[in-house]
Amino acid sequence: MMLGTVSELYLLDHYEDALQFIPILFIGLLLLLVLVLSVYRSRFLNQVFEILLVLTASSGIYGAFLHLQANYEFELEMTPTLSGWDLFVESLFGALPALAPLSMVVLALIGYSYLILINHKQ
Repeated sequence: MMLGTVSELYLLDHYEDALQFIPILFIGLLLLLVLVLSVYRSRFLNQVFEILLVLTASSGIYGAFLHLQANYEFELEMTPTLSGWDLFVESLFGALPALAPLSMVVLALIGYSYLILINHKQ
């Protein structure tokens, strides 16, 4: 999932500014830490991994907010009379995939499951 998400972000040129680079950075760090944890486990590395998972999930929530906000502004510019629920629905289905960043939350949940699994084996 990490490799697929990074590939998709790269193909979509999702690295044009600092905010767009955040998911790529977190996925890269997660990949590195998963490789390290597969060889060497320690309490410190587990805690670093947990913190990184929380940051990854938070970045997904923040990304969904940014996508939704950009769509909201675009829809409002295109149709100034739009408001309320209709504006919200149009923002969800706007040019940017408003819910796509939430895949980072799913990635963090999978990572947390991995952490539970490797701690259970010890």
